[in-house]
Amino acid sequence: MSHNGVVAAGGRLTDWISLGVLASSVPRDAVDEAVAAAGRAARRSDGKLPPHVMVYFAMALALFADEDYEEVAARLTETLASWGCWDQSWAAPTSGGITQARQRLGPEPLELLFDQVAVPVAGELTRGAFLRDWRLMAIDGFELDVPGTPANAAAFGYPASARERPAFPKVRVVTIGECGSHAKVAAQMGPVGGKGASEQALARRMFGRLEPGWLLIADRGFYNWPDWQAAAATGAALLWRVKADLRLPVLELLPDGSCLSAVARPALHDKARNKLIAAARAGEDLDPAQAMRVRVIEYEIPDHDGDGELIALITTITDPAAASAQELARAYCQRWEEETGNDQLKTHLRGPGSVLRSKSPGMVRQEIYGYLLTHYAVSALICRAATEAGIDPDRVKFLRTVRIIRRRAADPAFPPLTRPGDPSPR
Repeated sequence: MSHNGVVAAGGRLTDWISLGVLASSVPRDAVDEAVAAAGRAARRSDGKLPPHVMVYFAMALALFADEDYEEVAARLTETLASWGCWDQSWAAPTSGGITQARQRLGPEPLELLFDQVAVPVAGELTRGAFLRDWRLMAIDGFELDVPGTPANAAAFGYPASARERPAFPKVRVVTIGECGSHAKVAAQMGPVGGKGASEQALARRMFGRLEPGWLLIADRGFYNWPDWQAAAATGAALLWRVKADLRLPVLELLPDGSCLSAVARPALHDKARNKLIAAARAGEDLDPAQAMRVRVIEYEIPDHDGDGELIALITTITDPAAASAQELARAYCQRWEEETGNDQLKTHLRGPGSVLRSKSPGMVRQEIYGYLLTHYAVSALICRAATEAGIDPDRVKFLRTVRIIRRRAADPAFPPLTRPGDPSPR
C-alpha cells in the first residue's frame, strides 16, 4: 500500500514539502560555489536575473514542465523573495529576458552543482538500501526527445536502429542512482548516434565516481572487459549481468550453488587463455591486466511459455560467506529501482511523451541537469521522510509528492543558505 500523505511519525508528508525542497538539497552556498567555479558570476550587482536565481529557475522548469517561462517565474518569485534571493523592486521578467539569462548561465554551473550535491541519501535505517554493509547502487540509461532544431539534430542525432526517423532528435542519458532512494548521484549525457554514443561509452565516464562500500548493479548491456576492470579497480563491489555467450570457465563449485570463474581480456589467444585458467585453478595470482577472478550466480526466471530465461551474474564478491548466491540474486532485482527513478524523471516530472523545451544543445544540457537536480531533491525528501517513519521509500508516491510541491509553490519550507545537516542559516 502506498502512502499518499501520512508518512512521518507525528506529521504528514505535506508538513515536509514545498518549493523550498529544492533548496533543502541544493543550498544557496553550493549554487554560488558552482556559479563561481564555472566563471558565470554576475557582472552587475543590480542584475534582475542573477546566476543563482537562474539556477533555481532551471530546477523550477523541471517542476513545472507544462508551464511557460513567465508562469514558472511567477511561481518562483515569492519563494525566492522569502529566501532573500529576489529584490521586490525588480519587475517580473519577460520570456525574452529569461531566455537571455539562461543563455548567460549556460549548462556548466548546473553540471558542477549536480556533481557537488548529488550524494547518496539513504541512512542505515532506510529500508531496502543495503545488502549487509554494501550500499545498493545501479546504473542505467534512458533517452529524451528534444526540439528538432538543426543545432539539436546535429548535436544529438537520431537512433540509428530506428526503421523510420523519429519526429525528434534524442539525447541519451546514463545515470548511477541509489536503489533505496532513487536519488541519482552521477550522470552523463550525449548523442544517440555515432561514435561514443553508446550507454557503455557514457557509463565509463562515471566509473571514477564509484566508492568502496558501494555494490554497483548493472544489466548485461554494460559488461565488457575494460569497463569491468576499470570499475573493479575503484574498490566498489560489482554485480553485473552478462550475456550468455561470455566464456566463464568453472574454477570451483561453491556450496551455495555459485561457482568461481575468471573473465579475461578478449584479445587473448586460446593458448594464453587456457594457461591463465590453469593458473587460476591452481590458485596462482592472476595478472589483473589480463584476467580477474569472479563469482558466477546463475538462475532461471520462468516465462509464460514455460521455457524460462537464464540469468547469469558475475560479481567481485567471491566469498559466499560475505553474501550468498540467494542474497545476490535478490539484490540484482534492485536494478529495477534505477529504472523506476528514470521513469519518475521522464514521466512524472517531464510528462509522458513530452519534448524538452530547449532549442540549442547547451540549453538542452542545462535543462536536463535541472531535471536531475529537481529529481534528486524530491527523492532525498521522500527518503528522509520515509526513513523517519520506518517505511520503505518505495511506499511514498513520487507523483503525489511532486503534486503537493507544485500546489505549495509559494510556501517556502527550507532556507537556501544551509547545507543538509547544518544547524541554522548562515
